[in-house]
Amino acid sequence: MNLKILLPFQIFAEKTGVSRIVAETREGSFGLLPHRLDCVVALAPGILTYETTSDGEVFVAVDEGVLVKTGPDVLVSVRRALVGRELGQLREAVEREFLTLDEREQSMRSMLAKMEGDLIRRMASLHHD
Repeated sequence: MNLKILLPFQIFAEKTGVSRIVAETREGSFGLLPHRLDCVVALAPGILTYETTSDGEVFVAVDEGVLVKTGPDVLVSVRRALVGRELGQLREAVEREFLTLDEREQSMRSMLAKMEGDLIRRMASLHHD
């Protein structure tokens, strides 16, 4: 298989000759072999594993995203990714960086929620007038 991992502004990895891929979804692990039918899967933050004859087994910590398999091509599009050989360190990176929202993202979500609430109140008052 041909694997391409995309980030919002760059290609993170591009590999050919991939013999297997294992990714994490909200429902659990999801495996791909070369002759599997085409599919689309929503990925959860976790560890994506792929194997090639030249690199062996490679672990990539990925943020949430999507995996698309069409024929021999597998396209993974995620917000953030980190590669590493130590599975334990990558798991810690997922928990530290991908599963916890940073302060900026939390304040932005709070501001958007306030704006949505204000918009709904204004629409409701217009409806009642």
